[in-house]
Amino acid sequence: MERILDSQELQQQLQHRVAHLAALRQRIAAHPRQPLTAAEQRDLLHQCEEEKVARDVYLRLGERWGQEPFLHISGAEQAHGEVVAALLAHYGLPDPVRGLGVGQFHTPQLQALHDALLADGLRSELAAIQTGLRIEELDIDDLRKASSRTRQPAILAVYAELERGSRNHLRAFFQHLQQYDGEYVPQHLSLSDFEAVAWSEHEPC
Repeated sequence: MERILDSQELQQQLQHRVAHLAALRQRIAAHPRQPLTAAEQRDLLHQCEEEKVARDVYLRLGERWGQEPFLHISGAEQAHGEVVAALLAHYGLPDPVRGLGVGQFHTPQLQALHDALLADGLRSELAAIQTGLRIEELDIDDLRKASSRTRQPAILAVYAELERGSRNHLRAFFQHLQQYDGEYVPQHLSLSDFEAVAWSEHEPC
């Protein structure tokens, strides 16, 4: 059976998240503003919307199924989105999700991705967990690709932090999957890469 976090643990997690986000913002502000390539700009804007995809899907699936991973990880995805927004502000780029409601996106590709993931996750509790795994492996894959296209220290530091978080989220969903005796076939990572993350230990972040 999954263990529901009590109010004290939830408060501690929130305090840690707030402090950690403040520290990341300070690290971003400490780096000089260098001109970004077109690829770096596209990646930052895409990552901002992709974090919102994860948050919005998890909010809806948490409401529908009440499963612990969604209730906890949706808050982490909100923090991820905020730190990417801090990067956008640092480099003078517009926030592509500002003013948008839950489930709303400017980019048609990401709107379609959100809608498809949500529809899959609403089919059953098992399908919801599999959807969480799909989102996290997509995030990991996209972050690794984006990291290979930048040399900016501030961006690399944030991408590394986001990937650590996504690896932890993938582990949480994978552990939850075992309760359903469910199966999952990776779609974005190789099987060896997926299993290396899924079976490894939680990382501090």
